[in-house]
Amino acid sequence: MNLKALLTLPLCAFLLGLGCKRDEPRPLATPAMPSALSAQQMLDPNLPAGHPPMPSDPHAGAMPGMPSAPAGADTLAWELPKGWTEARAGGMRLATLKPPVTGKIDVSVIVLPGTAGGELSNVNRWRGQVGLQPIDEAGRMHTRKQVQSKVGIVSLYDLAGEGADKQHMIAGLLFVDGKSWFVKMVGDEAPVVAARADFVKLLESLHLPAGN
Repeated sequence: MNLKALLTLPLCAFLLGLGCKRDEPRPLATPAMPSALSAQQMLDPNLPAGHPPMPSDPHAGAMPGMPSAPAGADTLAWELPKGWTEARAGGMRLATLKPPVTGKIDVSVIVLPGTAGGELSNVNRWRGQVGLQPIDEAGRMHTRKQVQSKVGIVSLYDLAGEGADKQHMIAGLLFVDGKSWFVKMVGDEAPVVAARADFVKLLESLHLPAGN
């Protein structure tokens, strides 16, 4: 074999080896999978990875930030009109009352600490609930009636709603011993009107329990 052939053989073997490696199948690199999402991220995808879990809702869907009934909330009592029933509740709703009328109606006794945002803001909130427009302080004074209870003057608001539902609300507000008391009756027009006279008697009967 001549010298040229001897020099050519190693070069061919080298090139042949390169060609074989080029044609061999190569395993694809599998990209790293992200770590499993936490349950909190699945519920709220806006939370960034590694964010600490948010606390569970202690209100079970109720409005956050709403104060519960203040300590010693049962410092006001009342006399039920004939035929009315009462069920004690918890939290800021102290009691639910039921007049002997037919139809959709709810009567509640609610107590909150302090002035609970002020009388005007509460009146406008109630007006909004029955489809009425807000009013100013002069308008509030014009619509306000007074009921004399055994513990003081109760501000009374009779709000006949508008719209298809036409809800009617009668609400009494009393400030006693650093707390705001709301006695509210709301529902369809007919049962609220039927129970109105007894509701006023209920407000007149508000008093401090014996020993207070």
